[in-house]
Amino acid sequence: MVYLPFLVMVVALLLGVPIAFSLATAGIVGILLLGGDVNVVLRILGTTPFGVTAEYVLTTIPMFILMAYFSASGGLAIATVFACGIFGAMSGASLAAAAVMSSIAMPEMRRHGYSDELAAGSIGIGATLDILIPPSVGMVIYGISTQTSIGKLLIAGVIPGIIVAIFLTAAILVWVRVRPAHAPETYVVPAKERWASLGRIWSSLLLIVLVVALLYTGVATPTEVGALGAFLAGLIGFVFGRLTWAGALEALRQTIKTSALIFMILIGATVFGYYMAMSKIPQQVVAVVTEMNLNRWLVIIGIVVTYFVVSMFMDELPLLLLTLQLTFPLITSLGFDPVWFGVMSMLMVAMGLVFPPVGMIAFVVSSSGNVSLMKVYTGTSILMIALVLTTALLMVFPQIALWLPNTMK
Repeated sequence: MVYLPFLVMVVALLLGVPIAFSLATAGIVGILLLGGDVNVVLRILGTTPFGVTAEYVLTTIPMFILMAYFSASGGLAIATVFACGIFGAMSGASLAAAAVMSSIAMPEMRRHGYSDELAAGSIGIGATLDILIPPSVGMVIYGISTQTSIGKLLIAGVIPGIIVAIFLTAAILVWVRVRPAHAPETYVVPAKERWASLGRIWSSLLLIVLVVALLYTGVATPTEVGALGAFLAGLIGFVFGRLTWAGALEALRQTIKTSALIFMILIGATVFGYYMAMSKIPQQVVAVVTEMNLNRWLVIIGIVVTYFVVSMFMDELPLLLLTLQLTFPLITSLGFDPVWFGVMSMLMVAMGLVFPPVGMIAFVVSSSGNVSLMKVYTGTSILMIALVLTTALLMVFPQIALWLPNTMK
């Protein structure tokens, strides 16, 4: 009976019930099954919405999202493959980054002679960079859920994110070398022209560098960085004439909509969390794994595979809120660093979002970029080697993720 709420949640999700209400419903059923009366449920429902959303640290989320929408409306995301990475790093959610960049970059890459497979794969994998590189809403959610330093989590994703980008570049070069038909013939661009082209994206680069620098030096908190980033993104758009009042209002509307969605998921996850606490399922899982005396790396591999599979069917935010209540107590009991596991979780989620047979980003790229789903899968499956290699490196050398946050002031 104690696991019946999980079945209720799965059935609700299959019926198309929003994840927030699926979590809340499963939590309520669980609490009632454990002997809680209706008054207990009503008290939880009466206090949870305000108690969850009133946390000051949560203001980081709408600020980061507003920064992303101001950037998109202001034209900071230029229609190039490089811009896909930039916007991915500035976006609040990978699906939003994929949708925006598919509609912008896909037509341009086609016009220049890139195959649909290479173009869609680059956009799909590039959109996952937002999960690692600050500002990352996924990292913020992880930090809030596990009481881990958000500043350290955001900084921890910088080097792995850069490594993913390097591996992605190498994978594309190898692909084009082996199958030249997937890319147009190129010519050497003079250095002067290369530097001149940076003039179109310097503001995006400056904003990202500023966000990372402020977080790393400890000059500002993540919440303050988010607010400043949103303000500067809007200011840059207005100064350069790229952001209109209509665009700004639309950005605010989308920010409110997205933030409300995230907050509703947080509320639903908190209700479900009450059931998890009452049932003591996390403690039971830790006890069972401890009694089995398994090698801790075997356990982490099992968790990694589970994240990878489940993320094919669910976006990163509800996935994290649902699974961390079980996985986080387990990994901390095994002595793994919470910051390191945060980065590993993001990489697993990123792979699941682009891998067949589901992969939600693949669906978004297919619909927004008007390209066959099979071609999207072909591209993302080949280029996903960048995420796989980065994950392997982090497992062998955890300091890749931990060195930079450990040097923070």
